[in-house]
Amino acid sequence: QVQLVESGGGLVQAGGSLRLSCAASGRTFSSYAMGWFQQAPGKERDFVAFISRNGGSTWYADSVKGRFTISRDNAKNTVYLQMNSLKPEDTAVYYCGARGGTGIVTAAGGYDYWGQGTQVTVSS
Repeated sequence: QVQLVESGGGLVQAGGSLRLSCAASGRTFSSYAMGWFQQAPGKERDFVAFISRNGGSTWYADSVKGRFTISRDNAKNTVYLQMNSLKPEDTAVYYCGARGGTGIVTAAGGYDYWGQGTQVTVSS
């Protein structure tokens, strides 16, 4: 089992940057592919970014491509989301998820474990 704790959210002006972190418990972090998702009030949890177990493959939603970067440090059991050029429409709770299966998965249902989320608010 994996426990995930997100941090790094906050209030930022449009055009600003934030770096989210997701710390995982357990010794098997490198066995899981990781994803970041966003969920705005009244909306579904939407895919943002994916990273494979060894960090060699990444995938992004079109809406964040070129602005967000996902990375991981398996020695620190942590996955990151660097968010630049933030827009008001990026405002949401951001969740990290861990996936034990193979392949790039952009559906929230394909992830086995979730953190509690961290709020990101971008003001115009």
